[in-house]
Amino acid sequence: MAQTQMTAGQEWKRYWTLVLASSIGVSFFSFMSPALGLFMESLTREFGWSRTQISLGMSLGAIITVIGSPFAGMLIDRWGSRRLALPGLVLTAASIAAFGLSTGSVALWIGMWLIFGFISMTVKTTVWSTAVAGVFDTSRGLALGVTLSGTAAAQVIVAPLGNWLIATQGWRAAFLWLGFGWGAVALLFSLLFLYDIHDHRRAAIKNGGEALTAREDLSGLTVAQAWRNSALWRVAIATLLILAVTIAVNVHQFPILVDAGLTRADAGWIGSAVGIAGIVGKLVTGWLLDRFHARWIGGITLASTAIAFPLLIKGVSGTPVIVAAMMVSGYAAGTKIQICNYLTARYAGIRNYGTIFGFMASMIALAGAIGPLLGGVAYDMSGSYAPLLWGGAVISLISGALIFSLGRYPDWTADPDATPRR
Repeated sequence: MAQTQMTAGQEWKRYWTLVLASSIGVSFFSFMSPALGLFMESLTREFGWSRTQISLGMSLGAIITVIGSPFAGMLIDRWGSRRLALPGLVLTAASIAAFGLSTGSVALWIGMWLIFGFISMTVKTTVWSTAVAGVFDTSRGLALGVTLSGTAAAQVIVAPLGNWLIATQGWRAAFLWLGFGWGAVALLFSLLFLYDIHDHRRAAIKNGGEALTAREDLSGLTVAQAWRNSALWRVAIATLLILAVTIAVNVHQFPILVDAGLTRADAGWIGSAVGIAGIVGKLVTGWLLDRFHARWIGGITLASTAIAFPLLIKGVSGTPVIVAAMMVSGYAAGTKIQICNYLTARYAGIRNYGTIFGFMASMIALAGAIGPLLGGVAYDMSGSYAPLLWGGAVISLISGALIFSLGRYPDWTADPDATPRR
């Protein structure tokens, strides 16, 4: 028998520590994307690498995640988030620190990114969002927003911190401090607070009682049903398209801003401010998702960067307009994976959420493979980021339109196997 639905206040009172641990975990996994741009100048100066070569490692590493994310999702559904995240945090921290051992060999650089791509599947968004989505329902939008604010928080922290570490300690030590320092914080909070629905059930069984925090009759689609679901496909395609350009701009954000005429110091602080805008975006969007249909909130948000991207082209605008454009871009960037998470939970249900979102994570990882390389190739071929930014504007409109086209949510309370009504 399903238990009575809790109010938003009851959910937060019981599970806020889980959201805190998950948000910190998300920040750790996601800081490498904006951090890579900080290291580009140092790597080029020391090894003579082009931006395409530097970006290639991240892109190829992301392909590992494309292949492995569905399998990682299956493991989450079977074992729970905690059993993957704890060892994963230790190994991921070590793999990040290892980038400081680069020798100038492009093959070694790519090899380290492949290892990072494999290991980091244990700490990617699916791990943390599955834990939160499994216990939140009434306030799921806001809970996922706070959790995924870790991505924006990483951007707030990594730009000034990484720039300072590179300037004072050198780029090799910067990788070491970012990997083990950030990883240690994430590990501590996960050890204390990362307990999801699987852990509550195991504890209840061990104590011989019913799991007060777990819904025994989890509703949702089977994996086969999800594979045939048109709404989920639209979410997946929109996510792939918008994140490919978003990640490209994110990874190359620092050189884009410097190319537009800003100093390195100003670019670093603007990058931090963009992270704050991302946090605001996640919280506001989460609050709105709990009150309005995501087709409106998501569609408008994804389309909004069609205005911001062209304003970042060199020579188009001055510093105040660049800052405003970055705030819009940061606000929207902070919501894209969050919207995908929320829509997956609403249209697929919770029964096989880890596995189904694992497929979505493959789309996110594919975007992560395409994005950095896309930005590097665009610059190396044209000497400018203008083709990337104009293309990003068009893709933003297409992605927003796909989300606008979604129908009503399925009614899981009436039918545990419901499919979305049109």
